[in-house]
Amino acid sequence: MISSDFIGNRIAMLRIQKNISARDMSLSLGQSQSYINNIENHKALPSMQMFLHICEFLEIQPKDFFTEDMDNPHTLHEVLDTLKPLTRTQLELLMGIARQMK
Repeated sequence: MISSDFIGNRIAMLRIQKNISARDMSLSLGQSQSYINNIENHKALPSMQMFLHICEFLEIQPKDFFTEDMDNPHTLHEVLDTLKPLTRTQLELLMGIARQMK
């Protein structure tokens, strides 16, 4: 079962990566200025509808929210979108570079 601690911590981590304050995020979502702060401090949980709005705001898929080993899902999706038009040869070259960096 997913805990409120996980949800609050994950929102905080993803929000910080986007370099946005909890207040600004709350207001951008049309909520009170303390809304995200209350979630991050484990005082509240978002409704399902608001959770989907939060994911949209963070530019991630809901499934990525729950993938703990994906530290920066927004950047990963951005990279994947950039790679889609490349040829197989170009992708293989990039894979070689990525393997060496790993």
